Amino acid sequence: MTSRQKTPAANVRAQADLRVASGAAGLTLAHVNRLNHVTAWLDRDQGALVSDVVIGGISRGRQVTPLPARFDLGTWHTVVAELRGLDLTVQVSGDKLGDPVAVQTRHLPPAAARPGAVGAVACGTADADNVGAAKLYTPVTSRIPEPAPGALLPEYSDEFDGTAIDTTWQWVRGPASGITVSGGALSWPTQNAELHRTTNTASVLLRDAPEGDYTVETKLDFAPTQGNQQAGLVLYENDDRYFKMAHSVLPLARGNGAVLQVSEFLKEGERPTTTPPTAVFNGPMFDGPAASTMWLRMSYHYDAANNEVEVRAATSRDGSKWVHNGVWTLPAKNQLKIGLVSMNRSGAVAKFDYVRTFRS
Repeated sequence: MTSRQKTPAANVRAQADLRVASGAAGLTLAHVNRLNHVTAWLDRDQGALVSDVVIGGISRGRQVTPLPARFDLGTWHTVVAELRGLDLTVQVSGDKLGDPVAVQTRHLPPAAARPGAVGAVACGTADADNVGAAKLYTPVTSRIPEPAPGALLPEYSDEFDGTAIDTTWQWVRGPASGITVSGGALSWPTQNAELHRTTNTASVLLRDAPEGDYTVETKLDFAPTQGNQQAGLVLYENDDRYFKMAHSVLPLARGNGAVLQVSEFLKEGERPTTTPPTAVFNGPMFDGPAASTMWLRMSYHYDAANNEVEVRAATSRDGSKWVHNGVWTLPAKNQLKIGLVSMNRSGAVAKFDYVRTFRS
């Protein structure tokens, strides 16, 4: 028996879950009738993935790919076939997680790539489930330009050219001990203090952010050596609502003191869409490779349609080539402020060369 779903065969992805007690079971596509079809078989007698192209009742070639010696055809496996133009790719896996146990590719005759049905076929005793098809994606052949900041906003920027922190900055739990401004940089020793969920003891240095969309950037010299030391940028509303882009050090579990240098893009805030709603969620994603000298960016956008704040991060190790991260969101409430942190464990010094804010 064949179950059918009409779809253009020259641009189709089809799949079926199959198990074979005896004989063979297959996924068929470009199926016009029993005399014209393309079929990928799980053949128990041959212990192989076998594809066959039939045109006008004549096979135009069977291609055989052996399955692993311990492959159990009596249990469920997924066969996925993609036909793009005249190119056919077939994969066999147990879980569809990108680890196929057999892969076969072949170029088909023009007469084989035509609109037809997708379905399951059997020659012997077998079962099929979850048979389906979808139009293939359109490949992206040109790179989308990377986002770039617009005009500099001097009133929301600081080159740290003086000998003291400018009055446009304000402290949360400050001033921090040991912080200095000299030589065109702000130097800030890391604190034994945190900014994490209910433990909010770290100092935060803040200044106003502009209205509308913007990108904030800093150049950071930071060479931490101990786990949990971190420094970087924040877009901060309060201790339980902020975004952070930092050079962080993670101690490795069972690493005998070894640490991992990472660029960490984190948000903290409520998650009202979870069940039950989460009052204060804190979670990271990780950006480009870390280095002792790094450039960090966060780009702010207000999504008016959903009343959400969207923040995207990026990192660079030369100030020219940027690695862009994903996007964190929060429901929009009060305006965020631009800030700096240097915290979690003492023993390192963060040197901020500047904070520059650009129109996005």
